[in-house]
This record gives sequence, C-alpha cells and structure tokens, in this order.
Amino acid sequence: MLQSWSNWSGRVKCEPREIVHPASERAIANAVRDAAQAGRTLRVAGSGHSFTPLVATGDTLLSLDDWHGIAEIDATHCRATVRAGSPISSLGAPLRAHGMGLANQGDVDVQAIAGALATGTHGTGATLGNLSSQIRALRLVAGGGEVVTCDEAHDPELLEAARVSLGALGVLSAVTLQLVPAYRLHERVWKVGIDECLAELAERVARHRHFEFFWYPHRDYAEMKALDPTDAAPDPLESHKGERIDWSDCIFPSVRDLRFNEMEYAVPAARGPSCFAAVRARMQAKHGDVVWPVEYRTVAADTGWLSPMHGRDAVAISIHQDAKLPCDEFFVDIEAIFREHGGRPHWGKIHNLRARELAPLYPMWERFLDVRRRLDPRGTFLNDHLRELFGL
Repeated sequence: MLQSWSNWSGRVKCEPREIVHPASERAIANAVRDAAQAGRTLRVAGSGHSFTPLVATGDTLLSLDDWHGIAEIDATHCRATVRAGSPISSLGAPLRAHGMGLANQGDVDVQAIAGALATGTHGTGATLGNLSSQIRALRLVAGGGEVVTCDEAHDPELLEAARVSLGALGVLSAVTLQLVPAYRLHERVWKVGIDECLAELAERVARHRHFEFFWYPHRDYAEMKALDPTDAAPDPLESHKGERIDWSDCIFPSVRDLRFNEMEYAVPAARGPSCFAAVRARMQAKHGDVVWPVEYRTVAADTGWLSPMHGRDAVAISIHQDAKLPCDEFFVDIEAIFREHGGRPHWGKIHNLRARELAPLYPMWERFLDVRRRLDPRGTFLNDHLRELFGL
C-alpha cells in the first residue's frame, strides 16, 4: 500500500511503495537485496532537510531512524564510529562525555549524519572543511546487499567518492569521524550596516575561527556572528545580550521554526565578495519583495570528489524564501549570478543544473560515475533526479 513522505519544507513529496525501518546492518542489507532482486529502486530518508528530490521514490524508501547511536569510541586517535541514522544533535553530549567533539558542524543539527555527509553539509570557518572531510572510514551496503568497507589505507578511492555520494553508491551504515578534544565557544552576534560589514569582511574572516553574516535586504543591514574557542566557564543563559559561552555542540545549532526553501552555491573564495555584491544588486533591483536573508559563510577546500569545495577554498552564499511563497523565478535569476562566478550547487538545496552543466565543475566526475557503476550496476539506488544529475 502506498504511503506518503514529504521533506521538511513540504516542497518534495512522494508516495513510496513501502517504507522500511531496519534496526541493524543486516536488516539494511536485506532491504537492499530485496529491492535489487525485485528490480525496484531504493532511496534513503534522513530528516528530510534536503530541498531537492534526492529521496523521492515510488519504490522502497528506507528510513534509518532505528539505526542510530555511537558504535565505537577510539580515544587514542580521537575518533568515533557512528551509525548512519544518528541525528547530529544526538552526538554532542555522548562525545563530550568522552572528552571529544566535532571539529565543526552546520547550524542545523536535526539532520541524520548520513544525509548531512551525503550532501556536503558544512558550517563556517575559513580553515575548516565540510562535515564529510572529517570521515576517516565508512561501511556501505552496496547494490547487491554486500557490505563494503573503506578507509585511508584500504580503498582510498572509494573513500573519496563516498565522502559526498548523494546516496548513489549505496546505503551508508556507519562512519568513523575524526574528532577533536571537546571545546567551548564564545558566540557574539551583532548588527551593522552592510557596507560596514563588507569593509571589515576579510579581517573578520581571518580573525575568527568561525565568522558568517546574514544580509537582510529590506533594511540593508548585516547580522554578523563570530565564534571563537574559549576556556571561560559555560554561560548558556546569555548573561550579556548578544553573547553566550557554552560547549561547541550547544553553540553551533540554531532553531529553525519557520519553514523555507533554499538555494546555495559554493563559489571560489576569492570571488565571494564580488558574487555577494552582484546578488545584492540584483535583489535590490528586481526582488524587493524578498525579505528573507542571504547567508555568507566560508569553507576550506577538501578532497571529496563531489564535494562543492573539492580542491578549492570556498564561500557559500545561500538565498531563502518562505515555504508558502513561490521561489522558482527568484532562485533562477540569482542562480545565473552564482554560475557566472564559478559556483557549484549544494546538493541538498534547490538548483537547476544537470549532467551537462555539472560535469565540467568536478574534475573527478567521470571517476565517481565509474565507482557508482561498480557498486550499483543495476541502478538500485537511482531515482529520476539522480538519473538527470548523472546523465543516465
């Protein structure tokens, strides 16, 4: 019997033939094997925080909600192996109990770790890579139901392909992450005119471990946020307006009560300011009705073959629109600017690129497709969206 599934914003909907909730790696493998033998496709749902139809399927939808938790702690190397369905929000406290934490994360922590990794999710910080750059090993259920493992010594090519995989190589079962000793952050949030923000931008990006800003177009001001490590005692109650101190996993997340749709592109770091200036001018000239902010973050280069930051430091610029309002015309118009500046789209956020436009942006594109064919020769993990992306 058909069931319904929707992403967080309500933009993506599907009616899968079945929704499966495995609670073990063996059960994941059985679900993949059953789908493959029946000639059906299988996609994996996390928390639904992607805005693109990566999950959409009319066949088998596999939820990893029942496959979560920390499987192993390696205190010697400051690493942890985490089951793929674990929400990022569930990792902070238990990792901290072992004296460890994530080196960086985004400001949404309700995502399943597998979905965040598969789409190249990131935080901000010019010296810090995206979440997938923290992967040191992983376990993957491939297209025939077999479990494949890789790390930096064993099948490093697969490791680089699987860092950001869009779920096209198989079902991630567990991932080993390189962590850092637990640390506290001092958060400062303040508002200035956008011109003042831009004049200070390079200096602030260089000075702070994490720096970002939101530009509010209707008032032309910036809300700036800086996070820096501190040895000061936690102060989660915000005793000073606009400032707080707490453990990193408590400081990184932001509450997202209002539903929206989003587009984000990662442009070469040197082109970030000029790209933002063009976006600002276009919005002021043609999209004065948009009141949702534009977000500006920095991310270090990494090695993942399909990472938007592959081989280059980047600035990630995001535009937003209320989920109840049309966004396509606005997004298409701004997307042209992102593309003019050499941008690569965030895989989990709205974009209109297909294989012909994507392949030139990724030097390892064809090698990724070779790995995909090796692990999933039947196309069990492909849906319509992925076939368009890969030109299949």
